[in-house]
Amino acid sequence: MTNRRLFQAFLLAASALALSGSAQAQMLTGPEIKELFSGNTVAGIYVAGNFFSEFHSSDGRALGDNGYTLNVDACWNTDGDKACYHYGQPKDRRTYCFTVEKNGDSYSLRTSDTGRLNAVASIEKGNPRNHTDGGKRWSCDDLMSRRGAVPHMARLK
Repeated sequence: MTNRRLFQAFLLAASALALSGSAQAQMLTGPEIKELFSGNTVAGIYVAGNFFSEFHSSDGRALGDNGYTLNVDACWNTDGDKACYHYGQPKDRRTYCFTVEKNGDSYSLRTSDTGRLNAVASIEKGNPRNHTDGGKRWSCDDLMSRRGAVPHMARLK
């Protein structure tokens, strides 16, 4: 069985557990999400089938592949008990927020406004896939800091 098929089988099983509302699931708080994600890679599969892998830099940048394209301007932060992702320049920015539920060794990312399961992921320590900014460094502008979500964001040239 290929690695991709093994990963799909793992995520299918994890999704079934997440959908069943397992009593073992633990909803994470904002500080727990920040500690878990910061400096680590969140990798998984969306319910639609796309794979993603993003290194969550402690400076607020999300490096890697969001499942649809390589990140060239993505930022992340916690807002209350949610993980939020911001893609695009300020005038065209798209923001997505998720609650995070721990299910054994996997994590369910649920759309914060509906509770719908969006993805199942695992946490990889550090940046084992060597996600980079590809030499196109970006700044997590003050949009998020104006909202009070993150006191310090990346400001790179």
